[in-house]
Amino acid sequence: MRPRESKGLRVTLVAGLLMLTLHSFTQENVLDRQLLLPGNSIKASRALSEISRLTGYLFTYDSQIINPGRTFSPEGREMPVREILDSVTADTAIVYAVLGRHIILFRELAFPDNADAPADSLPVFLSIGGKIVDAANSEPLPYATIGISHRGKGTVTNYNGDFILKISEENLYDTLTVSYVGYVNRLLPVRSLPGNVMTITMDRDFIPIPEIIIRAQDPMMIIRKTVSSVTSNYGTTPALLTGFYREGVYRRKEPQIYSEAVVKIYKSPYARSLQNDQIKVIRSRKMENLEVKDTLAVRLKAGLSATLALDGMRHLFDFLDPQSFDTYEYHLTDIVSIDDQSAFVISFRQKQWITEPLMQGDIYINVDNYSVVLAEFEVNPLYVDQTGESFISRLPREFSMKPEYVRYRARYRNVDGRYYLAHVRGDLGFTARGRKKVFSSRFNVFFELAITEHRTENVARFDHEELAPVHSVFSRTIDGYDTRFWKDFDFLKPEEDLVEALEKLKVRLGEFAGQQEP
Repeated sequence: MRPRESKGLRVTLVAGLLMLTLHSFTQENVLDRQLLLPGNSIKASRALSEISRLTGYLFTYDSQIINPGRTFSPEGREMPVREILDSVTADTAIVYAVLGRHIILFRELAFPDNADAPADSLPVFLSIGGKIVDAANSEPLPYATIGISHRGKGTVTNYNGDFILKISEENLYDTLTVSYVGYVNRLLPVRSLPGNVMTITMDRDFIPIPEIIIRAQDPMMIIRKTVSSVTSNYGTTPALLTGFYREGVYRRKEPQIYSEAVVKIYKSPYARSLQNDQIKVIRSRKMENLEVKDTLAVRLKAGLSATLALDGMRHLFDFLDPQSFDTYEYHLTDIVSIDDQSAFVISFRQKQWITEPLMQGDIYINVDNYSVVLAEFEVNPLYVDQTGESFISRLPREFSMKPEYVRYRARYRNVDGRYYLAHVRGDLGFTARGRKKVFSSRFNVFFELAITEHRTENVARFDHEELAPVHSVFSRTIDGYDTRFWKDFDFLKPEEDLVEALEKLKVRLGEFAGQQEP
């Protein structure tokens, strides 16, 4: 869990902001502002720094389109920012856009001309991507939420802060929104991203909270209002979600088994309903890095089922269930910014006299509508060893295991006033040792689901024969690794260590480069 360094209580007037197009980005015409740069000759990198210093605007661009060592002469006169940028880039194909306090430089990539295509032909897709980092220290921001406004389309960054999203022409003039807990939202014109791999910086939201405000709030009152508001916040009608699922087993930091799939999820109404959620697997594949001599092949137990269970507003988290209130202690510890709105941070842990392996962590609850937007929690480390083999398939008799940590994360995205599941992840670490062995093997197991699209019209339950075996070991239900797999489906960009492992196994990685497949 990343440390929370920001505190903020803010009232944000953002009505209609997400509907901005590129033509309305230049609310303040900073590109026409006259500036006087120092010296008779100046480097491009210095010129950008001076513009930022004099205007307060920051730059976002693909480093490949700027030569920082290029020099030009400002001629000792005031020049419009637009003209300075023309000299910096020396490329008439580079376009400038202003959004918030950021100036975005990009080279537009036109969609292929599809005028002569048959009426029933498939739409053309392009991949957009980038890296999300902290503006102050350039550290990557894992699990940042990426979304295209009002389209129900999005993804999350991987642990390295990287993301990939596939768009069609209808998305080109929309706005990409990037959000992260404790940071100010970033908005970018979608048309600035195809063909450009940008490092997108996020600014922390430092707004102090008087301690008296926090002390005056009753965490149990907030929790009870949250539980009573589930139906109004998360919907009374079913939804069809499209998602990317992946799970993996690492042994001594080397991947043993890696499986992934595109799935469709029938999400039942959040009102009291006897209907269960359903999962249908559209495409799936796996990679195994097991040798014949391996006597211990660990596999995750029922990962698909676990992702459904982690929708804690559909299947109420134990720490939000009124029947469990007597077993937990709750404290309001902070108020932070998330999705450009304020959220209570309520920390919880089991009471001292409870010795069962219960959860502890933080819940982020919107201060206005009492929706849970994020939950980060883990099994109490004091009792985690009692969880045994609950999360993996049965070990051989000659091996014993010792759990070290069990961690979970669930994130929700607000689209037009309704909250949808956006991302869930579970991580398990343990050691396994044979009875006659001196040394143990360390394993790390994870499962993850990122929702990439949703719709609420014409939603129907799946036929029984279409359903995925959610309670089975997922990696045993599929075989093979198709190198031309994703086509027009969205997926999470793999982390650097996984890419390196796949390269060693000679798996073709062209699809991971963020380029459209032929």
